Amino acid sequence: MGAKRYSTEQIIVKLRQAEIEMGRGVKVPEVCRRLGISEQTFYRWRKRYGGLDRSEVRRLKALEQENARLKKLLAESLIDNAILKEAASGNF
Repeated sequence: MGAKRYSTEQIIVKLRQAEIEMGRGVKVPEVCRRLGISEQTFYRWRKRYGGLDRSEVRRLKALEQENARLKKLLAESLIDNAILKEAASGNF
């Protein structure tokens, strides 16, 4: 059986469902079984997305994409700078 991939919005919904069920007194292993995830996955999701709502998750995703774009631009700039230094020193 292959691993399922959940979007961050789906993860938030599942965590909310888990909170509701645990509020009713259902234990974590039973909640995880009902949600179709492992306990390890539940705890990992709760650690990463526990206090977030959907709007915060969208903002986090946008910030991560912007950070990746800026890192790429910086790497390209450093490469260009190194090439120009090498060309200016005359070591072809």
